[in-house]
Amino acid sequence: MQTEQLAYVIVTPYSMRKSRTGGIVGRLISRTGLDLVGGRMFAPGAELAKRYVDTIVTETDPRHRATQELIRDYVLKNFTGEKNHQRPRVLFLIFRGPDAVERIHEVVGHIVHERTSGETIRDTYGDYLTDDSDNVVYFEPAVVTAFEPSAVERDLRLWAEFSDSDGGILDGAVPHPPDTLIEKTLVLIKPDNFRFPNLRPGGVIEVFSRSGLSIIGFKVHQMSVAQAEEFYGPVLPVLEEKLGAKSGRENWECIVEFMAFATCSGRPIQQKRRRAPFERSSDKRSWLTPRMHRIPLRMRNAKWRSSESKKIISNL
Repeated sequence: MQTEQLAYVIVTPYSMRKSRTGGIVGRLISRTGLDLVGGRMFAPGAELAKRYVDTIVTETDPRHRATQELIRDYVLKNFTGEKNHQRPRVLFLIFRGPDAVERIHEVVGHIVHERTSGETIRDTYGDYLTDDSDNVVYFEPAVVTAFEPSAVERDLRLWAEFSDSDGGILDGAVPHPPDTLIEKTLVLIKPDNFRFPNLRPGGVIEVFSRSGLSIIGFKVHQMSVAQAEEFYGPVLPVLEEKLGAKSGRENWECIVEFMAFATCSGRPIQQKRRRAPFERSSDKRSWLTPRMHRIPLRMRNAKWRSSESKKIISNL
């Protein structure tokens, strides 16, 4: 009998720097069939990293224990401090669904040097290189997770404890030359991309890897009707001006309903529509597709957390 579970995956700093986030997220969603219910960016401090690695090595089998020891050492070395003048950024993702822990295990896979078929995430994005004496000379796990439900519960509680102090919007994580005018942009991946397990959410993130921008915040948010009305309020007069008062409001209400429920019962905009091409600004800062909403926003570095993830973690 399948049981509803939570599982987590941490995208490593190296995977973040190499813009592999979209490919990893796409595989996690499409191949597991699980719901992505929470996400948060972290720049882990020394205490969080130390307490986390203290629980990693649990295997009694020598081969698996050796891999866990490599992961422990990797986290201690790469999750804190500075690498290439950047504070390490990790993306912490929470999934929910039947047998979530085992499904994540199958998709993430073990990291061994004998197999390089690309079947799992670690096959494709991870590295395990040894010399002629079988000594490990390079190790990159791509993602870090736990394969036991009890370990997942323990780790979720730990990272939730440091959610405000070590997580959120990481303004200072990515260095820039002095006197550089830094801008922040909010991107919404619309709810129709999550209707069924597919690669589209990861594909949207993948497109932005060509922009040269860095992800400094991440949140899974289920927009309420009131929030959608407030967020899209400025769009209403524009639609009314272009389509008329009645049609403009109908279509505005359709947008609100769509963003809150991923569906729309109203009639579509009565206007010829052409396929939207990729758009590129002259400074290579913007790559947009028809499935993206890009809204410039002066974001505050507030202590935010996905309400859904907070509720789930608090009920563990």
